[in-house]
Amino acid sequence: MEAVRDNAVMRISARADYAVRAALQLAGARDEGPLKAEAIADAQEIPHKFLEGILNDMRRGGLVVSQRGVNGGYRLARPADSVSIADVIRVVEGPLVSVRGVRPPDLSYTGPAESLLPLWVALRANVRQILEGVSLADVASGELPRGVSALTEDPAAWANP
Repeated sequence: MEAVRDNAVMRISARADYAVRAALQLAGARDEGPLKAEAIADAQEIPHKFLEGILNDMRRGGLVVSQRGVNGGYRLARPADSVSIADVIRVVEGPLVSVRGVRPPDLSYTGPAESLLPLWVALRANVRQILEGVSLADVASGELPRGVSALTEDPAAWANP
């Protein structure tokens, strides 16, 4: 019997996963004031030094603001319902979908591979539709948009092909 291998083509990096989780921690604490990086790291089991770099990227990208001092820490720069999961991933990783590091519209193919370009563009459109359509507030509340939650109702979505 052949062993099943999990060869996922689309990967969410640890950096993107940690950034989204940190942003969700901040979204959940919006009424508590700024959170220290250590508190976020502990709550989400993220390596502290790695998280510091992510939070700096998120600050430079305008997603979080930082405050120094005894009561300092990080907070979201805008309401959680106006920050999409795509916003967070783009700030720490760049484009949502690329092929060999190139955005699909900048690619060109010839011969039998020519129709790959519309396939990659369609993939990017679907990833965008999902990640841009889900806010931090949606995930933090456990209420994903109907179109997204409907995708998870198919048992095949949970299976490892």
